[in-house]
Amino acid sequence: MRSLLATLLLLAAAMLPLHSCHDGGIIDEPDSPEGNFRTLCRIIDERYCFLDRHGVDWDSVCRANEPFVGPSISSYNLFLIMSRMLDNLRDGHVNLSSPYGASYYRDWWAAYPADFDERVVTLGYLRGDYAQMGAYTYAIIPGTQIAYLRVESFEHAPGEGNIDFILSRFALAPALIIDIRSNGGGALTAAETLAERFITEPMTGGYVCHKTGPGHNDFSSPRAITFDPPAGHQLWTKPVMLLTNRGTFSAANYFAAFMRTLPQVTQIGATTGGGGGIPFSSSLPNGWTIRFSACPMLDPDGQLTEDGVSPLPAHTISFGPEESARGADPILDHAIDLILSGNQ
Repeated sequence: MRSLLATLLLLAAAMLPLHSCHDGGIIDEPDSPEGNFRTLCRIIDERYCFLDRHGVDWDSVCRANEPFVGPSISSYNLFLIMSRMLDNLRDGHVNLSSPYGASYYRDWWAAYPADFDERVVTLGYLRGDYAQMGAYTYAIIPGTQIAYLRVESFEHAPGEGNIDFILSRFALAPALIIDIRSNGGGALTAAETLAERFITEPMTGGYVCHKTGPGHNDFSSPRAITFDPPAGHQLWTKPVMLLTNRGTFSAANYFAAFMRTLPQVTQIGATTGGGGGIPFSSSLPNGWTIRFSACPMLDPDGQLTEDGVSPLPAHTISFGPEESARGADPILDHAIDLILSGNQ
């Protein structure tokens, strides 16, 4: 975790002058509709890291919208135009915050099956017999000895002692199901805190790059992120079934990208939603804030994680509302069957 924090601090320092040109000059734009429009176009062009990856011709987007931005346009209509422009990036990490609200691209998850129903899991499979500790829900699945841990968010990491307690409760379980479906992310350090419980020696958890210039492909060499098992704490070395869906995003995607490379882990469900770029923020002349993906992240094998990570075909499962309506969760069923059959 210490190496990750140090890396992110270095990256944050590198990204501080987001309002500046790469030659040190200030983007000197007035607080006018045209000035704010040009600033947004330039920030995305020079600092957003997935334009080429997503096949976005950002110059064309800006040129197509520029005729609609004039001195008489209302602030609200300017916000709407900019928000629609940013939708072209197809990135859930991109947000424009204004007094009218924040823009948000939803189709990265809304266009896909949910593949998860919390009530079906907690009431149907766990039969209401579970405990919660912050964002963690944990239980032994009734009728089995299988341990189940749902992590609904990585916004905050439980203390090391709390994780010790949960894992100690699972000591007799033959395997652990970790459910990160519809986990929209949070803090990378919170994801790392949990991931480090599944290794017994230091490992490369992934790599991160940052922008070094205005070109769309001006990136630093990848910097390794090292994971270290916490000394003196409970570790888990038995099989793990990792459940994912399209709503597994950002820090949860980062967690999945690392976990699936471990020999005892089997990813089950759908391809994650991605969100493999570390977001940073900058400001427009009018004070609105633009948040965007600025630093690509790679998995331990050096593969970009922006577009999500996928289970093997044999473990790729999706389901619709019909299954949920009859109380079934095919993804969870598959994980249980693998464990009970000894094929994990």
